[in-house]
Amino acid sequence: MREILDELERRREAARRGGGEKRIAVQHAKGKLTARERLELLLDEGSFEEFDMFKTHRCTEFGMDKVQIPGDGVVTGWGTINGRQVYVFSQDFTVLGGSLSETHAEKICKIMDMALRNGAPVIGINDSGGARIQEGVASLAGYAEVFQRNVLASGVIPQISLIMGPCAGGAVYSPAMTDFIFMVKDSSYMFVTGPDVVKTVTGEMVTAEELGGALTHTRKSSVADGAFENDVEALLEIRRFFDFLPLSNRSGVPELPFFDDPERIEPSLDTLVPDNPNQPYDMKELIVKVADEGDFFEIQADFAANIVTGFIRLEGRTVGVVANQPLVLAGVLDIDSARKAARFVRFCDAFDIPILTFVDVPGFLPGTAQEYGGVIKHGAKLLFAYAEATVPKVTVITRKAYGGAYDVMASKHLRGDINYAWPTAEIAVMGAKGAVEILYRNELDDPEKIAARQREYEARFANPFVAAERGFIDDVIMPRSTRRRVCRAFAGLRGKKLENPWKKHDNIPL
Repeated sequence: MREILDELERRREAARRGGGEKRIAVQHAKGKLTARERLELLLDEGSFEEFDMFKTHRCTEFGMDKVQIPGDGVVTGWGTINGRQVYVFSQDFTVLGGSLSETHAEKICKIMDMALRNGAPVIGINDSGGARIQEGVASLAGYAEVFQRNVLASGVIPQISLIMGPCAGGAVYSPAMTDFIFMVKDSSYMFVTGPDVVKTVTGEMVTAEELGGALTHTRKSSVADGAFENDVEALLEIRRFFDFLPLSNRSGVPELPFFDDPERIEPSLDTLVPDNPNQPYDMKELIVKVADEGDFFEIQADFAANIVTGFIRLEGRTVGVVANQPLVLAGVLDIDSARKAARFVRFCDAFDIPILTFVDVPGFLPGTAQEYGGVIKHGAKLLFAYAEATVPKVTVITRKAYGGAYDVMASKHLRGDINYAWPTAEIAVMGAKGAVEILYRNELDDPEKIAARQREYEARFANPFVAAERGFIDDVIMPRSTRRRVCRAFAGLRGKKLENPWKKHDNIPL
């Protein structure tokens, strides 16, 4: 019996070593942790239950029958993060470059199937050279099996991808179909075709970092939702992020202990909006001051910064926040901000996360670049997302809410449940200057008359009371009381039940 137990431990130790000490040292020299070290940091201590530790590939071509490493380049299983269940896979770059084989894919598919059956999220740590060339089409079939499960899991369980090394070719499409992608600066990259192929086909000279690094995907392409300085920061921040997410679309939002008074008053908010209507202010200050303990996890902070998206808690319960940002492009809606916010709203709705919207929007960004780029269709994505959402929706208009952008930003007309406005709110078809120039164009030669007309228009429309008189605004509230009013609004909506007409699926304007 002793010999059998020793043999088991010997095999386990061989699997834990992965590609061996030399390759582990190379991984560390690059500033990267190994697959198992990453899982140790991500999961609660002692919670990891590993599957298929001894699984090996079946390939015999190109001398592969002589290269048999237990685990086949990916560590899979389940564990807990702050006591809540999660399924994980972590690709091991020390084993054949973390390349995906048929059996490697089978391991990933197994834990994804288990996650779906048990209603728990999946976190995938990607660090792979791509498909294993020696296996040919079998490895490509493996990718497609993973893709199919990404699609089936979408909207059922949260899926998070951590890119902690290379992710190229077909491998990028699995993370692309997950809910959130996070990268590590200077050590991770994603692209469909690498720099050498780009140079051969187009003649462009570009580095891997420029083509698909973390800064490229967080600032330009919007493929990634965030980037961290190193492996350790990434894993610790994902632990924090995980606490905001439901386990599945049926589990409800998590409830954490909170120590922040829901009745808290913030007098500083009374002076947040400047007297000058053209002067910007930081909408994130409002978000942080409303949130429990000021805890705000922002999503896609570096992309389309004219709109802010992320998660807070109110009375310990997760709430998704969408807010126009007057500091950037005056908070206008454009192609990028509409796409960013629409995807976020649809995630929240899929997982029954209530949505809080802060509005200060002067309209849609004008110009040929926007029109040629399809701002009509992209703007419709955000409108569609808000109109489709059945979760509790609370809206606070802080200043400008002009034109069609007023409608789009979770207005009462798109089934907003509770819509508040600050006394500084201006709800109108357009700003006073533009409106007067259209209404009184025959008086444009008389500056005094035009100035008087503008003051008259502002007095009549540059306030929240016309909308309130029609019931489009439920109440005009004091800025200082925003946290209290919003907390009470969501508390009153916890029993909300609303269903859309039956359909196989909608046809959102992609």
